[in-house]
Parts: sequence; structure tokens; C-alpha cells
Amino acid sequence: MNENNSPYLLNAWYVAALSKELDGQALFKRTLLDTPVVFYRKADNCPVALLDRCPHRFAPLSMGHRDGDDIVCPYHGLKFDCSGKCNHNPHGPGTISPRAIVRSFPLLERYGFIWIWMGSGPADESTLPDYSELVSGHRNSVGYTYMPRPCHYELISDNVMDLSHVDHLHGEIITTRGNLSPMMPNVVESQGEVAVRWEWEQTPPIMIFNDFLPTPGEVARHFVEVTWSAPAHLLLVIGATQDESVDELNYENTTAQYDFHTSTPESKDRTHYFFATRRNHNEEDAEFNEVKLQGMHDAFDFEDGPMLDAVHLQMGTDDFFSLNPIFISSDAGPVRVRKMLKKMIESEREGAETA
Repeated sequence: MNENNSPYLLNAWYVAALSKELDGQALFKRTLLDTPVVFYRKADNCPVALLDRCPHRFAPLSMGHRDGDDIVCPYHGLKFDCSGKCNHNPHGPGTISPRAIVRSFPLLERYGFIWIWMGSGPADESTLPDYSELVSGHRNSVGYTYMPRPCHYELISDNVMDLSHVDHLHGEIITTRGNLSPMMPNVVESQGEVAVRWEWEQTPPIMIFNDFLPTPGEVARHFVEVTWSAPAHLLLVIGATQDESVDELNYENTTAQYDFHTSTPESKDRTHYFFATRRNHNEEDAEFNEVKLQGMHDAFDFEDGPMLDAVHLQMGTDDFFSLNPIFISSDAGPVRVRKMLKKMIESEREGAETA
């Protein structure tokens, strides 16, 4: 992809797949940032990502087969190693063109995800945020899922950064009893991140926590904080407590959930949406874990998702600001995110032009 005119931030880590999606010896394909990619695991279980296009007649390598840690093109049998270099040409004298190279992409496997770096700049591991809380607890206290959607990826970031919609779009399970809408979220912008936070009381407590509090149905203090990191990673931490001695509301001091949302564009009209949730209560209950994931699917598949799809179609463009939207108090976070990401993309383009 040409970094001079890419609509995406390229020199960044995106989630390409759930770790469990790369299974054994199988070839796995997915389009990311308008780019077809084929994935597989080597014999040592290390993941590999190559451009899913043979440089000869441009056949998808994902239609081919494995030969050890190499991949064989299904059309004419050219074979490529896991770095993308052709190491076998079965035709004529077997001469291998110096241009017979498939682009490979740097990968990291962390926190239950496969992360990919699609830019031309050096892959910088230090820029990947720390989401180690996802893998710090009992294996039954964390769940992962994948929910593709036919909408622009920034609409999903908007949706998670502005939680005031929960009292209007969602049902009983996550209602705040109207408390969030009137509140002005606290917004902090620092070191390339944007965080929004709300604190409130409600009776009864939010239903996802109610049964795990000392006195279900009684008043509880709540908080929710969402932190965005480029290009589209969102950490949502939400909790509740009835302990009046707790001064600081955070994941450790409350009955809480640690939710990671991230969106990787397939194209300007389709998005790969990945989600992981971890909790600090009822941690060993595997069945409850499945209930939590089903609840996420119910909310996104039937409430958030259809709304975002409709917004995407009604906008008819991925240039949000060109439509001259009106703003309300809860827009402070998502608008800052959009402006920060836009500035990062423009800066990357300018750097590519002068390189």
C-alpha cells in the first residue's frame, strides 16, 4: 500500500486475528486495510503473515498448500519461505527471479491476539499498549470473540468512546437508569491517548454487577473509563461498589469488568471488530463466561451493530466532519479521537512524501 495516500494509519499495530483463529497447519486469509493477507503457523507454532498474492500471476497463496514451513502457489507451484522469498521454481531450469518475493508482515502474539504491522516503518513493539490484565487471571475469567461489521471502523470507536447511548439504544442489562446522559464526561488527552470517565450512583446497580454485590438492589457507586490508543484500540473498565470506604473507583477496588475493543478496517466499508472481556468476580465459572460473550453478541449484533450500519449508509462518506455534524456534551471524547487520528495519518503521509 502506498503510504503517500493511504486513508489508514499504517505504522501501527492492528489486531489481525484471535490467536485461536490460527489453527495448526491451516492457511488462514483475511483482508486488512484493503490488503489481502495469508496467515499460518510454522512447525514451532510461530505465526507468519504474507501478502496473499503470488508475484507471478497474482494467484491467492491462500488457495495453495503447505510444504513444511513454506507455502506453495496453487497455480504454477512456485514455493515461498516464511520470509516471502521464493525458494523453488519447478519450471525449466528452475531459475528464480530476484523479484520473486512476497511481502511479509511483522507479527506479535500477545494477550490472546495476533497483531500485525502493515506500514513500511520499523515495527516498534514498544508502541503496543499493555493489555496484560487480559491474561492475568483464571482462564475462565476471560473470553474472546470476533464480530465483523459492514461499517467504517471509526464509527465503532465513536460508539465505545460515547457511552451515553447505553440508556437509549440498549436494554435493561446495562442501563444506567438515565444517569449517564446528563453528565459531562471527564476527558483527558495525554501521550497520544484519549480517556473519558464517568462516575455516578444508581439504584438498583447496573445489572451486570448487581448479583455480585453485597446487597443486590441497593444503591451502588459506579464508574466507567474508556481509553483510546491509536489506531483503534479501546480499553473499557467498568465497576461498581457498595463499600463506602473505597476512595478511588478502579478495577481493583470494585466489582469490575476489563473490556478490550479494537477495530481493524477491512476496507472503508467493512470492519473486523475484536473483543475480549475479563472480570475480577465469579472468575472460575466457565458457563458464566459464555453468558458474558453471548451478552456482548446480543448487544452488538442486534443493537449497536444495526445502528452503526445504518449510520454508515446514511453518511455516504467516511469524512465525518465534512457533514458538519452538531455536537452534544458526550461528543468530547470521540471528537478528540477523530481529530487526533486524522492528525497522525496526515503526519505519516507527509513523512512518506519527504522520505
